This record gives sequence, structure tokens and C-alpha cells, in this order.
Amino acid sequence: MARRGATHKTRTSPLEAIMHIQRRRLAGEVVFALLLLAASLFLFWHSYKISGFSSFTSAGAYPMVTTAVMSISAIIILFQTLRVGRVEGEPGQSLIFQFYAHVTPTLIVAFTAAIIGYMLALEQLGFILSSYVFLVISMWLLGSRKLMINLLVSAAMIGFIYVVFQTIFSVVVPKGTLIQGLFK
Repeated sequence: MARRGATHKTRTSPLEAIMHIQRRRLAGEVVFALLLLAASLFLFWHSYKISGFSSFTSAGAYPMVTTAVMSISAIIILFQTLRVGRVEGEPGQSLIFQFYAHVTPTLIVAFTAAIIGYMLALEQLGFILSSYVFLVISMWLLGSRKLMINLLVSAAMIGFIYVVFQTIFSVVVPKGTLIQGLFK
């Protein structure tokens, strides 16, 4: 039996609470949706060039289906993005500044630079040394400030990867031109 005058609260789940929040479009979201569509259509065109629409079992059939789904999804995303109202930024902030503030935080830029450095070092230093340095730098960028633990964990991981791929699976890993030159 309920008390008189008592108010009845309805419980809402976190999902219901989120669904009632009105979403706003961030700076650069339309440009990203357009780039997503352009990349999907580019990949669709290249998958079509594999074997065309010759048959369902041709080499290009699966890539064409997946890139067609990507293209349709990109179109849907673009239209949904265009329907949403834009977020008003801080007074005096341009759309470009808002875009860079949201899309390129320092950690993302630093990690991207580390990945590019790793890709460039791989050929010169080889898999083992460049991967070891990349792992140590990555752990530091992600917040681990215990240098000795980073060095030991990276060495253990590279050792494990080397044993698994080089010894068990017989996958040849790049030795590096600089390292090969030192041991000739």
C-alpha cells in the first residue's frame, strides 16, 4: 500500500538517459564524413577493377561487397551528420581551431609521430631494435614512467615475438640495412 502524498520516481537506465541527450555536430565532422565517403568510393572502384561484375565467385566479388557496404554506410553517416545541428564554440574560436583541439590532442600527435618514426626506422634498424625502441617510447607516451620496467617488458615482448614468428612460424623479420652493415 502506497503512502498518500508520496511521489513515485521512475527509474531511468543510463541508456535511456543518453538517448534523450540531443547530439550536436562537432567541427570537422562533415569533412570527415565526406572523406569517409570518398575513401569508400575509391576502394569500391579499385575492387571493381580486380575482376568487374563477372561473377559472384570472382576474386573481386568480396571486396566489392564490403566496399559497397562501406559506401552505403558512409552515405548514411553523411546524411545523419548533416541533419544534426552544429555545436557553438567558444567566442572567438574558429572552426579550424575547434577541429584541431578535438581531433589532434597532443597524445595523438605524439603517438602518430612515434608510428611514423617506427615505420621509417624499420628498414634501417631492423625489426628487433626498431620495435624495441617503439615499445619503450609507446609505454612512456601512454603514461608509464617506470623506465626499467618499460625496458624489461619491451625486451620480453620482443623476445617472445621473435621466438614465435622467427622460430615457430618461420617468418622472416627485417634485419635492417644498418645492422647488417655492422656485422659484415
